[in-house]
Amino acid sequence: MLEHGGRIHAAARRWGIPHGQWLDLSTGIAPWPYPVPVPPAEIWQRLPEDEDGLAAAARDYYGAPALLMLPGSQAAIQWLPRLLPAGRVAMPMPLYAEHPAAWQAAGHALVDWEAPSDYAVVCNPNNPTGRRFTRAALLDRAARVKQLVVDEAFIDAEPDESLANCAADNIVVLRSLGKFFGLAGARAGCAFGAPALLDRLREALGPWAVSHPARWAARLALADCAWQSAQRERLCAASRRLAALLRASGLGAPTGTALFQYVATPRAADIFAALARRGILVRAFTEPRALRFGLPGSAEQWQRLTACLKEIA
Repeated sequence: MLEHGGRIHAAARRWGIPHGQWLDLSTGIAPWPYPVPVPPAEIWQRLPEDEDGLAAAARDYYGAPALLMLPGSQAAIQWLPRLLPAGRVAMPMPLYAEHPAAWQAAGHALVDWEAPSDYAVVCNPNNPTGRRFTRAALLDRAARVKQLVVDEAFIDAEPDESLANCAADNIVVLRSLGKFFGLAGARAGCAFGAPALLDRLREALGPWAVSHPARWAARLALADCAWQSAQRERLCAASRRLAALLRASGLGAPTGTALFQYVATPRAADIFAALARRGILVRAFTEPRALRFGLPGSAEQWQRLTACLKEIA
């Protein structure tokens, strides 16, 4: 298993700080989740059905005609490489580590982003650096490969460059309700692309891939336009505040998205450990050495992070 954020129990054991005393900034998940109401009892008692309104809500939200609901976009990340003939796949590095791992495990050869390739895989915005790719640049890349896979897990707060509504047959777009909606525990996401490939992915996942409670919560979240608008404003303002805090703390010039900020620094390991000793968990990367900070969700959390960064500086 690859390393991921959010492993508070492991951090508690490693650093000797009780679970409830941690400030977890390691995941890039919105600290203000969609307020899912208590589901009716039948949601727990009945198997999920496709005719529950979720597909329509997803089509309206994403502006895409052909989609497949997923048990989190991770399911598609793992399965898509297995559904395509082995070839050369280009990825810009660093990248969300599950992508290269899945393609290599399926027998594909990784090549540099600028190299000729059969396939191309990219996160837009990139995880973990926040690098953006324009629609024009990605459509140009799609014209030169058999299949382009675009992971848009962090694009919801700034969706103008999304390819979800693109009709090209050789483009697959992955979206997640875990980050922007703060519903990572629901394990719900979507894939958009050619119907034939989506049908093969549907068969690979098997029946009832997304649980009934997750489908019910996702339908409500995708249809709530007022909440989505408020969430975008809240996230973008918090991200700007976090970037300013990191600059003021002498960590360098951060890059990122509305959901996280990324700082490349040779001191990454030392800063990670110093924050962990104070009960603050962030993501640390080694190639290159860097840190990724998620958003604090309350005034107390902002004060705590600010004070810790001042101590470390």
